[in-house]
Amino acid sequence: MAAHYTLMTFIIKRLTRKLMIVIIAAFELAKPRRDGHPEPLQAPMKALTLKRYGKSPDIGFSDVPRPALKADEVLVQVHAASVNPIDNMIPTGLFKAVVKFELPATLGSDLAGVVTEVGSRVTRFKVGDAVFANIFDLGTGSIAEFAVVPESAAALKPANLDFVQAASIPMVGLTSWQALQERIGLRAGQKVFIPAGSGGIGTFAIQLANWLGAHVGTTTSAGNVDLVRSLGADEVVDYKKQQFETVLREYDAVLGTVRGVAIEKSVGILKPRGKLVSLVGPLDVAFARARRANFVLTAVFALMSRKIKRLAKKQDVDYSFLFARADGDQLAQIGKLLETQRIRPVIDKVFPFDATNDALDYVESGRAKGKVVIKVR
Repeated sequence: MAAHYTLMTFIIKRLTRKLMIVIIAAFELAKPRRDGHPEPLQAPMKALTLKRYGKSPDIGFSDVPRPALKADEVLVQVHAASVNPIDNMIPTGLFKAVVKFELPATLGSDLAGVVTEVGSRVTRFKVGDAVFANIFDLGTGSIAEFAVVPESAAALKPANLDFVQAASIPMVGLTSWQALQERIGLRAGQKVFIPAGSGGIGTFAIQLANWLGAHVGTTTSAGNVDLVRSLGADEVVDYKKQQFETVLREYDAVLGTVRGVAIEKSVGILKPRGKLVSLVGPLDVAFARARRANFVLTAVFALMSRKIKRLAKKQDVDYSFLFARADGDQLAQIGKLLETQRIRPVIDKVFPFDATNDALDYVESGRAKGKVVIKVR
């Protein structure tokens, strides 16, 4: 009898302890935040996540908690997200030293969707607003059912674009704007070379340069000549038949979009005091300093860019590497150009959410004409 009593006492104590743990956990989840509202339970969502860097990175869909909202952020229900070449480069670990992710991490940076919640300090957006944004290098991702977006990174979606069209714009739009407007300072009458004119960056940058009044040169294959000319290209080189460096002369600027020797060859087509802004490397010391990189990494970048810097100095031109940043104000200005149809989205393919890996593979193939977009909803 005593043994039976002892066993029952033990069981009751264990059950009581477990019940207390559940009660405490529930209390922690529901306790008030600093703003006085209850802390919401974070429902799971579907997201494309990176779990391991490397030549064979671990990428796949996972059920993860919805991201927690900070005071200066909005929660967006993602309707569409677009794929960029950087989305294939990050999982390899190529940018691990400069782009910080806490693994597992949600991939993607471009999105368009509807605001479902706003932080306590947000003033520019309200629940129900249709927005688009780029959240690259902000420690979160867009290829998911929901995404958190800093208020400073978002802009209202252009009314004349659907979500798929809007999602195709942020990365290529901001990159082109920051390269041509800020870094180069492109003016009417100047000549700018934008290689790979039928690609995601090319199709937007050509239109922006044309709107700025510049003379635009580009490269593409014969099948895409009509496309790039319709976007505003003035001088088109069929790269399968001619080398651009033997055709183009006296350019004021180059937007480097093609890896390899094309960057070095571009130096030769520039005028003295011309500008070469590369989106594909090599990374340079100025970039390292802007990222507050340590001494070792800065030295590595100096070695990486030594050859191109030497060539540029010999030709009296300026070389720099550009990493685009999120900027909602600039995106709003780009949105006005889209609303007035000065610039239009160029989309090659739209993939369903479940086929996101196929979209990444298609972008990696280099065959895309314009942007590749994932329809999430």
